[in-house]
Amino acid sequence: MSLIKQLWLTITGVLLLTFIGSLLVGVTSSHQYIEQEIRIKNIDNTNALALSMSQMDKDPISIQLLLAAQFDTGHYQLIELIGPDGEVIDRRTASEAVSDVPAWFRHLVSFDVPAGTAVVQDGWRQYGTLHLKSQHSYAYRTLWQSTLRLTGLFGLIAVVSLALTSWLVHTIRRPLYHVVQQAQAMGERRFMTSKEPRTLELKTLVKSMNRLSLAVREMLNQETDQLEQLRRQLQHDAVTDTLNREAFLDRLANALDSEGDIASGLLIMVRVTHLTEVNQHLGHQATDQLLNQLSRMLEQLSTSPSYVGRLKGCDFALLLPGSDQSEALAAQLQQGLEQLHQSTEIALTTPAAISHYHQGQSRGQLLAQLDGALAQAENQPIGIITTQADAEAVLFTTHDDWRAALQAALQDGIELAHYPVISNQDSLLHDEVPSRLKIKDEWRTAGLFMPWISRLEMNAEFDLAVTTQALADTAQTGHPVGVNLSTQALHKGDYLTRLINLIQQHSQWAHRLWFEMPETAATQFPTEFKHLCEQLSQLGCQVGLEHVGPQFGKIEGIEDMGLHYIKLDATLSHEVLLNPTKQSLVRGMATLAHSLGIRVIAQGVQNSDTSEQLFKLGVDGVTGPGVRQDKKA
Repeated sequence: MSLIKQLWLTITGVLLLTFIGSLLVGVTSSHQYIEQEIRIKNIDNTNALALSMSQMDKDPISIQLLLAAQFDTGHYQLIELIGPDGEVIDRRTASEAVSDVPAWFRHLVSFDVPAGTAVVQDGWRQYGTLHLKSQHSYAYRTLWQSTLRLTGLFGLIAVVSLALTSWLVHTIRRPLYHVVQQAQAMGERRFMTSKEPRTLELKTLVKSMNRLSLAVREMLNQETDQLEQLRRQLQHDAVTDTLNREAFLDRLANALDSEGDIASGLLIMVRVTHLTEVNQHLGHQATDQLLNQLSRMLEQLSTSPSYVGRLKGCDFALLLPGSDQSEALAAQLQQGLEQLHQSTEIALTTPAAISHYHQGQSRGQLLAQLDGALAQAENQPIGIITTQADAEAVLFTTHDDWRAALQAALQDGIELAHYPVISNQDSLLHDEVPSRLKIKDEWRTAGLFMPWISRLEMNAEFDLAVTTQALADTAQTGHPVGVNLSTQALHKGDYLTRLINLIQQHSQWAHRLWFEMPETAATQFPTEFKHLCEQLSQLGCQVGLEHVGPQFGKIEGIEDMGLHYIKLDATLSHEVLLNPTKQSLVRGMATLAHSLGIRVIAQGVQNSDTSEQLFKLGVDGVTGPGVRQDKKA
């Protein structure tokens, strides 16, 4: 039984006991008082009547007339005159008429008052004994009406008391509900904080729980800072704080293998020629400052997520997933390099090359193409060459053509591929189901069309179509499925409502849906993402983040979002067998996630040896080219 119900029952019980006690005391007191008054009335009336009879002639007719007159003018049950010999001289009786008082009440409070008795004298001789008993009807009526008034008054008091109690219970329930909610959240390892209530006992409890939540938040920050230090040591260039060669090439390979909206975009390379001579002329510190200026300039070329890396001492690269604005970027790059030249004492040569990339393209071929373009651009102080995109990768040349093709493909339906996510117990966690669309009579992978889905802001419609197909797929196969949702769709006003309605229509399969979004969704839009997590979790769905890096612990409110799992970025799995620092990074992320009750899944796993190593590091599941579906489901 809930505490609120117990409180209601206790208050109701106290009110009932108070009413019963008050009623008993009131009725008993009134009963005793009225009974005493009747007894006194019987005695007084008997004595007065006996005195009158003692002073009159003892003519039988006169005696009868006096008794009749007294009986008719008063309220008596009995007036009786008995002679000394025990013979009845005269008797008058009447029954009680109390129809307005319930019989059960009369029986419950019946009066037991003896008749008044007095001696009637005839001179010095006893004439007889007079017995007189008053009617009790008025006493019953008075007591009944008093009881009704007392009950009515108590009923009014009870109504007011219950109203005040309801307000009090509501006042207590609100902070109590938050306390229960906070306790449940902590049981699920979601460390939320609550406003401290006024109730002293609850305030002490909430204060303690809030301290625990803040301690967890501080622990997350400390662990995340340590992981960030490891990551920077592993992935960043010490001079410019950009990605080092290995980390940048991992990012590029991940993009080329992706089936999301990062599967195509732009790659820019900038070279500072004759860096050794520049270093000798400017000095080590000034040269480092120059390279840092170049890095910051590249970072500022795009407001969308991008990656800057230092491939060699003199070569810098910028990866712009999802971008196709090569001409605009070339103009911005030209302006940025001119400003860099103007701020430097010596003449610089900084050739640059811009190339489109697409899914499935060879990383080596792409870099060789850019390297060749850089060689051509070195003939000018600021030479920028934009390479042509592969003809095979260009299906349409205008936005309108792409929109028409995508709308037609969505009308025709979506096909889902299946890639297993395997747990450390060799069981199937879920199937990743990247989508396929039929464009120009061929089923195209998501890496080809997803960038255009994003550019044309068709993410919401696409997500709903994929979810519909995923529901049909899990109903047919019985396997849980992982559905990717786009960050852009969070801004659509009715997107979440439509998604929830769709899942509710197939609620029997909701527990098989594993929804995931990129880590950027939680970092850029924490409020909207948390609301999405709450809504989907209430339906029984699993919610997670993909492409997660070591900074996930610093996501605002991560401890209160209710995430079920995260998928580590594929760059963390690459060569994890040979890199102790990367192993420490993965182990730390797994420990941090587990402290919040979050499963950890590694992406981009290339072979079984890597899977085994990741499981030893604390990862709960793996997926990638090296994960086979011959595991038991």
